[in-house]
Amino acid sequence: MNVRAEQLAAQLKKGLAPVYLVSGDEPLQQGEACDAIRRAAREQGFGERQVMHVEAGFDWNALLAEANALSLFAEQKLIELRISSGKPGTEGSKALLAYLERPPEDTVLLIISGKLDKNAQRAKWYKAADQAGVTVQVWPVDAQQMPGWIEQRLRARGLQPASGAAALLAERVEGNLLAAAQEVEKLVLFCDGGAVSVEQVEEAVANSARFDVFGLVDMALLGDVPHLMRMFDGLRAEGVEPLGLQWVLAREIRSLADMAAQMQAGASLDRVMARVWGKRKAAVRAGLQRHNAVRWQQLLRRAGRVDRLAKGAPGNAWDELLQLCLLMAGVQLFRPVAVVS
Repeated sequence: MNVRAEQLAAQLKKGLAPVYLVSGDEPLQQGEACDAIRRAAREQGFGERQVMHVEAGFDWNALLAEANALSLFAEQKLIELRISSGKPGTEGSKALLAYLERPPEDTVLLIISGKLDKNAQRAKWYKAADQAGVTVQVWPVDAQQMPGWIEQRLRARGLQPASGAAALLAERVEGNLLAAAQEVEKLVLFCDGGAVSVEQVEEAVANSARFDVFGLVDMALLGDVPHLMRMFDGLRAEGVEPLGLQWVLAREIRSLADMAAQMQAGASLDRVMARVWGKRKAAVRAGLQRHNAVRWQQLLRRAGRVDRLAKGAPGNAWDELLQLCLLMAGVQLFRPVAVVS
């Protein structure tokens, strides 16, 4: 039986299945789903836990032997089988099918896998797991879903977010669910009364270096070079990783390049900015008015160079990052030299 991640808690209240398969490449939701299964197993007397990692040379007979072994510490046990690749191979598929044909009554098997594509889901072992127990596929939360996901999480922690509060936090975490979850926990401590205003969200995140990065982006788009330089120096002094800063800049440049291309195709500035968060409209508008689609694509390629430098290519990533920010701000780094014949 396949259930969504948000349905798992209700399913666990109905009783434990003999097998759970949790697959996906979004670590927060996958980790929380597995934690919920472990917690339910402990509460129902599965006191022993064995963890097995499927790597090159893994002995699949060990799974069957462990399943049939008598426990020295508890009458019931949880076996975790971690298959990061999502591909057990021929031998592994046979072993899983053999296990799933007759799952031991005193054992719960938790299979934790990487993302499984359609071909993997058509495999016999996957279908057997789905028939014998519960399969949970974890999907990334896209940008449109993020405010709702954050609001649901805030309410689950006893907070009542005001209109716009979840959207603001979603804007800041840029699709990073782990960062969003951490900020929700900070707000639990920060907001005593349960109500969460937009101003409280702003205050709660104001001292985070991650959010200073977003301020740097806005200063670059606005062309405010003095503030840009101060923020850049501050981020560097605080030890912000160049790769993290590059990721934020590249994402913003890619977004601006897309909007500029829409304008080049005939869309109005107001139309392409319709989904830009209110407080960022001035910065984004300034950036779109400063550079056209071709220029934004050039800046995106330059951001790619920074990525390579940050990962070890010869050169100074910080110098290139500063130049990228200044170019976004409209600074002409090198004056053309007149050639005298």
